[in-house]
Amino acid sequence: MKKNCIVIGSGFASLSAACYLAKDGWNVSVYEKNDSLGGRASQFVKGGFTFDMGPSWYWMPDIFDKFFADFNKKTSDYYQLDKLSPAYKIFFSDDIITIGDSMDKICVEFERIESGSSKELKKFIREAQINYDIAINKIVLRPGLSPLELVTKETILKVDQFFKTISSQVRKRFKNPKLISTLEFPVLFLGAKPSKTPSFYSFMNFADFGLGTWHPKGGMYEVIKAMQNLAIELGVTMHTSMPIDKILVSNGKATGVSSGGKIFNADVILSGADYHHSESLLEQKYRQYSEEYWDKKVFAPSSLLFYIGFDTKLKNVEHHNLFFDTDFELHAKEIYDNPQWPSNPLFYANFPSITDTSMAPKDCETGFFLVPIATNLEDTQDLRDQYFELIMNRFELRTGQNIRNNIIFKEIFCVNDFKERYNSYKGNAYGMANTLTQTAFLRPNLRSKKVTDLYFTGQLTVPGPGVPPALISGKLVSELIIKDN
Repeated sequence: MKKNCIVIGSGFASLSAACYLAKDGWNVSVYEKNDSLGGRASQFVKGGFTFDMGPSWYWMPDIFDKFFADFNKKTSDYYQLDKLSPAYKIFFSDDIITIGDSMDKICVEFERIESGSSKELKKFIREAQINYDIAINKIVLRPGLSPLELVTKETILKVDQFFKTISSQVRKRFKNPKLISTLEFPVLFLGAKPSKTPSFYSFMNFADFGLGTWHPKGGMYEVIKAMQNLAIELGVTMHTSMPIDKILVSNGKATGVSSGGKIFNADVILSGADYHHSESLLEQKYRQYSEEYWDKKVFAPSSLLFYIGFDTKLKNVEHHNLFFDTDFELHAKEIYDNPQWPSNPLFYANFPSITDTSMAPKDCETGFFLVPIATNLEDTQDLRDQYFELIMNRFELRTGQNIRNNIIFKEIFCVNDFKERYNSYKGNAYGMANTLTQTAFLRPNLRSKKVTDLYFTGQLTVPGPGVPPALISGKLVSELIIKDN
């Protein structure tokens, strides 16, 4: 007889797990609290403008390819994928670095900034590629149950890289601060300072320079729609606008969930919702981790986000743009070391309609601005407005254009919204940081240690933050569930 699994949440990890379990013959039901699927990868549409509310970088295309291949499908069965050229621009106070769509183009740009740097860059990326192969084909495919999972003949040779930092390794090879910032940027996706991130994670630099930056036509939400369609093809049922208020446990075994006074029973419960929130749905005695545990963990930043519709095409920008025209170190300290609203923040600006005209009306631009900030900050309208002015001033200065009069509308999303919409712990945007003491088996478990048949997936557990890791997390937990049952 088929077994039943209830999946709480519908982000990348939840949908991934739902597909793998359904493929194995399970009856799978997904329950989402919001009115549309996707979790933090939601979509916002207004007046012909389309915004990805969360992830907007499509990196590691091989991970997406592998996911769909597991179901004898291809990404092209569901969405069109284009490689961005250039991948992105980085604005500094006195220069702009353009990251091209090939190593040759990137090497030329590095040489322009620092003579002889291209030789070091090629060596660095070759080593990063070896790390990528070990990470993606060995380490991340393990469920984080034991420290021995990290011990392979490949990782033994790399053990020193778990105790050195990205920052130290980059600074050993490159002297120009702009190139250092360019190479330290990708680990920000892992949610920690480069000076706290093991140098093994240089594999993110290979993901960036080696594999390139891509864009699914219509935006990242097309991937969510693809996974939803695949899940439905496999027999998964979807329920939206159904927040779960309790995980039911009987004699130490998860037996179901309740939503709005109704009870839904299942053989296995899997939560892809925020891990801290998921445990709050249990009686105290069934929770694995205390409030003190969560409070001591290093969380990836939250974000202040502006979604803006412009009635004109913008100049001097690309699809992805990073504004590193202020003090990188100071901003990092104001996120991690001394949490406060940043005095002069770095920020990111995304204009997908530059390469994908389907995402904005004709002669208009879809704009998404992101300021990384510490978690759990005070979030008021005054602060949101203050930072909007600060960001717009810098954007207009660096790109040489006045755009405020071209704003049709703007929507703002910040700490309070992350808490309310996603039940996000302290309003974090990206989950728990991948520091040395929060890697692999040192992260919260995929399987509950206190409740039988209760499992977790997503960015707070194994393997960590980011969209490709979320796809892998869903696969890992599904394999664990299948093995246990």
